[in-house]
Amino acid sequence: MADNLSIFITGGAGYLGSILVPSLIQDGYKVTVLDNFLFEQNSLSHICANPNFDIVCGDARDEALVATHVRDADVVIPLAALVGAPLCDKDPIGATTLNRDAVEMLVGNLTPDQKIIMPITNSGYGIGETDKFCTEKTPLNPITLYARTKVEAEGFVLAHENGISLRLATVFGMSPRMRVDLLVNDFVYRAVKDRAVVLFESHFKRNYIHVRDVTRAFRHAISNFSIMKGEAYNVGLSDANISKWELCEKIQFHLPNFVFMEAPIGEDPDKRDYIVSNEKLEATGFKPAHSLDDGIVELIKGYKMIRNDIYGNF
Repeated sequence: MADNLSIFITGGAGYLGSILVPSLIQDGYKVTVLDNFLFEQNSLSHICANPNFDIVCGDARDEALVATHVRDADVVIPLAALVGAPLCDKDPIGATTLNRDAVEMLVGNLTPDQKIIMPITNSGYGIGETDKFCTEKTPLNPITLYARTKVEAEGFVLAHENGISLRLATVFGMSPRMRVDLLVNDFVYRAVKDRAVVLFESHFKRNYIHVRDVTRAFRHAISNFSIMKGEAYNVGLSDANISKWELCEKIQFHLPNFVFMEAPIGEDPDKRDYIVSNEKLEATGFKPAHSLDDGIVELIKGYKMIRNDIYGNF
């Protein structure tokens, strides 16, 4: 059981939170979510009947609101963020104030004994060295505004006496607040709907992790906080440091009619090209439960329910 611990989560109705929050409720934690419901999602509606769940509609940058609700929390998980390089470039002020400044403010409102677990992106490693794994000791080299704000936020969290940073690989898989723009999710969507994708910089490599394994990593960090605190941990599939071309080959195995090709021009907005070691987290006893192939099969089923179009009679 969870010993009646109270958890406060900002942005808890998003892609990660809508999987994480129900899992924590099932574990017996009391969970309060602060979210502005920017995307008009109702991704947590199915747990509203649970007395251990509460919801606050508001902005994670509102210090008075945050301070009111954080004071009773044993564990704090800041998920609220503008996620992804394109979105952050579109709204740089929002990215800076939410991804970085709101975390600094949140940490400033914590007492020394309160715990905080922060997800950031392992795109903070930037462009890696060929065939050399990025470990938690590898110097961070964030290239995009998104990566820079998350790396700076990690610094605030790890400066707190009871902080853990989870450096997430590219996340994939179905979620009640779905994101079709994430790389695996996007490529599988295109394979299902268009049966084709054009690749830019297809040799670029990165690491991947299932959204449900992200939840499992948070639960693992809560349960093993005393041995993990004060550190950053890469969270990814150790057998999935692969290029975009190799990812498409995996998708093609499940969808043989899928065609992919290389374009002579084009550029990734977030420049991710690196391989990552997840040994540090695995040494604490964590092991992912969902493979990349599992996620591809899951997404193929999920996209029978989803259409990513706004206009048109389809």
